Amino acid sequence: MPSTRIAGPRSAALVGPYLSGKTTLMESLLFAAGAITRKGNVKDGNTVGDSAPEARARKMSVEVGLASADYLGERWTFLDCPGSVELPAEAQAALMVADVAVVVCEPTPDKAPMLAPLFKFLDDNGIPHMLFVNKVDALGNQDIRVRDLMQALQASSARPLVLRQVPIREGDTVTGCVDLVSERAYHYNPHAPSNLVQVPDTVREREQAARQELLEALADFDDGLLEQLLEDVAPDRGAVYQQLAKDLASDLIVPVFIGSAENDNGVRRLLKALRHETPEVATTAARLGIPLEAGVVAQVFKTYHAPHAGKLSFSRVWKGEVTDGMTLGGERVSGVYRMHGHDQHKLPSAGAGEVVALSRMERAATGEVLDDQGARAKAPLWPAAPAPVYSLAISAEQRNDEVKLSGALAKLTEEDQALSVHQNPDTGEIVLWGQGDIHLQLAMDRLRTKYNLPVRSRAPQVAYKETIRKGAAQHSRFKRQTGGHGQFADVHVEVAPLPRGSGFAFDEKVVGGVVPRQFIPAVEAGVKEYLVQGPLGFPVVDVAVTLTSGQFHAVDSSEQAFKTAGRMAMGEAMPKCDPVLLEPILQVTIAAPAEFTPKVQRLITGRRGQILGFDGRAGWDGWDEVKALMPEAEARDLIVELRSLTLGLGVFTTRFDHLAELTGRLADRAVEIRQSMVAAQ
Repeated sequence: MPSTRIAGPRSAALVGPYLSGKTTLMESLLFAAGAITRKGNVKDGNTVGDSAPEARARKMSVEVGLASADYLGERWTFLDCPGSVELPAEAQAALMVADVAVVVCEPTPDKAPMLAPLFKFLDDNGIPHMLFVNKVDALGNQDIRVRDLMQALQASSARPLVLRQVPIREGDTVTGCVDLVSERAYHYNPHAPSNLVQVPDTVREREQAARQELLEALADFDDGLLEQLLEDVAPDRGAVYQQLAKDLASDLIVPVFIGSAENDNGVRRLLKALRHETPEVATTAARLGIPLEAGVVAQVFKTYHAPHAGKLSFSRVWKGEVTDGMTLGGERVSGVYRMHGHDQHKLPSAGAGEVVALSRMERAATGEVLDDQGARAKAPLWPAAPAPVYSLAISAEQRNDEVKLSGALAKLTEEDQALSVHQNPDTGEIVLWGQGDIHLQLAMDRLRTKYNLPVRSRAPQVAYKETIRKGAAQHSRFKRQTGGHGQFADVHVEVAPLPRGSGFAFDEKVVGGVVPRQFIPAVEAGVKEYLVQGPLGFPVVDVAVTLTSGQFHAVDSSEQAFKTAGRMAMGEAMPKCDPVLLEPILQVTIAAPAEFTPKVQRLITGRRGQILGFDGRAGWDGWDEVKALMPEAEARDLIVELRSLTLGLGVFTTRFDHLAELTGRLADRAVEIRQSMVAAQ
């Protein structure tokens, strides 16, 4: 039998694709444990996990939701993680402090590939994980065979999936399950505990075959069990449970359970498996390499700025006891709270294993390990922020809110590691980067609701440049007579194109002092000032300008006059030089399952891209990487179409490659847009 020893506080992260039923499963787990007396519903917006207003408005999880329960004398914290492909950082941070992950999926083989990135992350980080096949009702009425489903799921997992239960069917309905370790059968009762029943004769043969597969999978990691199987000796059930717990903790196997969170079917069996097989906090800390030399050690995995309560650092206590008022990581803990959705319960202290929120620790950052000796350091294992793939240019609706916007964005990016902000040096725009349109819309919703800061957004400007195809000589004179001293400067310049990527070059070949040496830098300054915005409206690059001659007046010439003359000369010369628009070209690397590679290639060519080649993605079985060159203008919403073509699995990275000429209708349109924006300023 499984161990009945009381363990310390543990945590389980619920992860899986969008709409797989994670939030509903957490409601069901809380209900089964007695933490809530009535289950909420995602559609009604009254679940514990989806307590944020943005989650309720969208009927989807948008951040990690925390809830606690006491089950058979043990403290559990459940972390309900967003399933959207646009919110990966939230889930990854929660997984890095959880003792176990429960991967929730639907019983549809066609959707099994959607689990591949999640399985890869779990395996790369050695995180123990179980699989809960939700909505098991569909196994009956859609003629889906468990074996087909397991094969499809196994193709996405590097670890062997070990089926723990087989369904009992009555006609087209799944009415229960058989536990393959205890060999007990259970009849489902919607919203109530299952009844223990006899194993039906119709299931016995399938149950025996599945049980043998389970034992053989465990025997791959246990020589004693292998010997028993070879000698046809029935293994002790207690030993099987111990081996399951050991292999789970070592991330060697993935136990698979079935059920229906909506109807509370199979949830109590899952909860009991979690209790018996989930590693304890010390095991998890050792797996993560958390330094435990100090008396008290905790790790921040999420930062949240509450509108009135200030900064909250969601933390896992790895060792010792965090108490209100103590010093941790070199600063005072101003409150210890247990979170249940958005409800906060103040605690005097929290011991090892607990997941709590620590108040007003202004220097603590997400991912840091803090101790009572004053140390603050990044965790040995912590996921890098995902590469940004989508952006919006944003600005405050009220000009006097710009400083307020800067502060609010700093808080948002501290809360969400997948958000980043920078000011484009070419366009001057504040650009918000993230994982997709939904991700950025959530950020703007929070600016409006949390910070009372309405913002405007638009597609960022492409950083076009312009250059010239031929050279020209220009003589320009600036002369102005006002009262007293006038202004006079006369310059001769030669303008010539440079090879792509050369930038700007200025030279002078003045002889005889016709332009005094002290005025030559002013001419260069005037030239540079003009090049900020050329005749097409964009910065000018790859141009050489040479000052060849000129004239000056002993009284009326000045630095300002020669600067103006230099700017005038460029304004008169550039239209003669056949100016042409340059667009930035990016090197794009797209990764997706190999079955989608032809679609990815068509996507690239349809966006004026040039395919450079493709190969298998390193470390990703069955995935390809396609490298291509693509105009920046075409890559702006690339992620939207890529995800629609690849079940949401496609990802890409970009880097600047070169500038290329843009002509014809596309160039005309870019110039028109630029001129309209300049006119509106």
